[in-house]
Amino acid sequence: MLENWVVMPTCLPLVLRRCHTCASERFRADGKFRVNANHKRIDAWLLVLCTACGATAKLTVLERVNVRSVRPELLDRMHDNDPALAAELLQDPVVRRRNHVALDWHDAWRLDTGGTPHLDHEVSDISVRFAAPIPVRPVRLIAEGRGLSRAGVERLIAEGKLVSAARLSGKLSGDFTFLLKR
Repeated sequence: MLENWVVMPTCLPLVLRRCHTCASERFRADGKFRVNANHKRIDAWLLVLCTACGATAKLTVLERVNVRSVRPELLDRMHDNDPALAAELLQDPVVRRRNHVALDWHDAWRLDTGGTPHLDHEVSDISVRFAAPIPVRPVRLIAEGRGLSRAGVERLIAEGKLVSAARLSGKLSGDFTFLLKR
């Protein structure tokens, strides 16, 4: 029986970056932007707040870009402080690399299995889809989706009762499928 699971974000992830005020390493983004124009050039930043002291830091989105080269829809979304745009930009590897930040997805996602686990089937073919590139350990997903312990899932892998074309050790952030034999 084919089952479809979806890993969905529940909120924006925390931004891992050192705070210059209190040396904390976690910031939260709430979707606020700052846009500054100087003649024909424009700068734009995503504002993030330190979780410890509340200090504001800026993540560069646009830097000294010609105003005419920016899509008007993007500029409107920044002026409207669109939280969906903040989520898109945080997941953009170019923005993360430019600002030297990483994301902490702890408690910012959930697994939707489409209902209760169906443990009565002898063979289950399960497809896991990621709604956003959230790095998660497949063993953790399978344990949570099937109501098993992580050690139990690893035992199923060792016994050959749980197989996948994807590597089940480490973290994945892309879609994969696995076969569970009971």
